[in-house]
Amino acid sequence: MRIAIISDIHGNFPALKAVLDDVALFNADQIYCLGDLTDGAPWNNEVIELIRSKGIPTIMGNHDERIAFDHPVFPLSKHSKEEQEARLNTINHTKSTIDPDHKAFLAGLPASIRLSIDSVSILLVHGSPESNEEYIYENHEEAALIKMLDDHDIDIMISGHTHLSFIRSISGGGVAKLMINAGSVGRSKEQDRKACYLQLNIENHKKEQGVTAVVPVIRKVDYPIAETIAGIRKSAVPDFYADFLEQH
Repeated sequence: MRIAIISDIHGNFPALKAVLDDVALFNADQIYCLGDLTDGAPWNNEVIELIRSKGIPTIMGNHDERIAFDHPVFPLSKHSKEEQEARLNTINHTKSTIDPDHKAFLAGLPASIRLSIDSVSILLVHGSPESNEEYIYENHEEAALIKMLDDHDIDIMISGHTHLSFIRSISGGGVAKLMINAGSVGRSKEQDRKACYLQLNIENHKKEQGVTAVVPVIRKVDYPIAETIAGIRKSAVPDFYADFLEQH
């Protein structure tokens, strides 16, 4: 079985289209989205419409939640003053332009998705099982990761949110497990700024072998980034996000 997992599109419609074209070449049996459809590029409605039209099961990211329920925006200490201002402005832009039907769609998204494929149990989250605001990086404390996996009785946890992809093997109680970040489709923080997503190939004939039956691949996709940059600069979305994409 082949599964594609996308995350953190952030209104970048050109990147989403390129990734979905690549997923079609991968011949995925199913696509899942880990959330953050909105904020940072001007195509929030187009992104949501495409995700909905393809029936892609989607998790509620922290940005989706903020738009859906009109949550206030508080500054984050890790952000510069410029980024704090840009973040506030792009969220307010999304709130003022999102279609009511799309806002209702975001409000109905689940916090997580659990998959059971043959002998492999997988939990899809945006940030962590506890919060869509929690960041899990590749160097996260191993004991904390093992506890998350054990508490939820899963072999593999897949998240987004950080915009930095990784595949990390963990041995919990002598049993092989995986912690994976699918990266970001629309606002990658990786140096190449390419659209990033996860491919999972689960080999059905290895049912008894757990995660060893799973072949994960972080896939990087070229997309017309100049089109996205120009679209941001022509819109009310702060140029901060165009400048960010140019840093590659």
